Amino acid sequence: MKAIIVLEDGRVFRGESFTGRGEAYGEVVFNTCMTGYQEVLSDPSYKGQIVTMTYPLIGNYGVNKEDFESSSLHLSAFVVREYQEFYSNWRAAGGLGPFLREFGVLGVHQVDTRALTRHIREAGAMKAVVSTEDLSVESLLEKVRSHPGLVGRDLVQEVACSQPYLWRDGRPKEASEEIRCGDRSPAEDGYRFRVAVIDCGLKYNQLRIFERLGCQAVVYPPTAKREEILACAPHGVFVSNGPGDPAALPYIVETVRSLLGERPIFGICLGHQILSQAFGGSTYKLKFGHHGGNQPVKDLGTGRIEITSQNHGFAVDDGSLPPEVEVTHINLNDRTVEGVRHREIPAFSVQYHPENAPGPHDSEYLFDRFISMIESFSR
Repeated sequence: MKAIIVLEDGRVFRGESFTGRGEAYGEVVFNTCMTGYQEVLSDPSYKGQIVTMTYPLIGNYGVNKEDFESSSLHLSAFVVREYQEFYSNWRAAGGLGPFLREFGVLGVHQVDTRALTRHIREAGAMKAVVSTEDLSVESLLEKVRSHPGLVGRDLVQEVACSQPYLWRDGRPKEASEEIRCGDRSPAEDGYRFRVAVIDCGLKYNQLRIFERLGCQAVVYPPTAKREEILACAPHGVFVSNGPGDPAALPYIVETVRSLLGERPIFGICLGHQILSQAFGGSTYKLKFGHHGGNQPVKDLGTGRIEITSQNHGFAVDDGSLPPEVEVTHINLNDRTVEGVRHREIPAFSVQYHPENAPGPHDSEYLFDRFISMIESFSR
């Protein structure tokens, strides 16, 4: 089935749908991971985006029940060079095409993804439409230019939980009133610490790591206020990744600001941008963002270089940060801020994804650093 991709600047790419009919709008971005497409597809941070994979062959190992990073798929459409229908992997429970159809996501292949990627790198990320329904360039161009972009949009509440829940034994469970009110010690359930998680569109592997490190994760919706979060008597607060414009989330920023100094705080990706705003900083939109598993980051304290997994279209303006906030990590490709910490308050964050899924494990130690911060604060 013929498919057409029209970018808001008028550039056109053609291909074929491997999931059936459909039409989807979003900001088109490229991801450089060679594997891990199921984790990419189920990452809530891709809400409102059309994802293009730079690796040419996608689908060859199928999909499975273990590699979900959320309960659903959130991207608008999936664009690849060549879809492999016949998969082979001992963990596979099905193919990529049926998987996308199950969740209503349009999949298109036979697209010159190298040309599309080069165009985005030169012109910047932009709005696009993918369609099998309407093959008129003029019609699609008019529609995509009237479609809202990501700037100024709060997409967090479209992907985050609406009620608190517990993460236990590798899956979400409904939170009891006792846990919410902090009347029960985490040690009674076999944990060392309790971490309150502000869900902005989190990835499950963050919660898996916390549980593996002996932390009971109590997950709250992004609208939760200071009193509700502290009512569970957490030892630390974690602010997750998520989609959209961080400047459109003043209600989360205010909650995080009210928690500064109350408990150690750790933020990842959107959580990093939210924490930086809570410190007094600001954010801006990148030309084409960082999406993939091969971004080099330098730890300014140790000089160590980490290869990191990233997925974000906005960044923190280092010039906006107050003197009491230190930039701890930078991106070696474009020198953007990749990590900050407060010099006096126990709070730090990174722009990249130390929980990987997919991507390298170089930075997973940051979860241990957060646990050490909790231990020091709890003494």
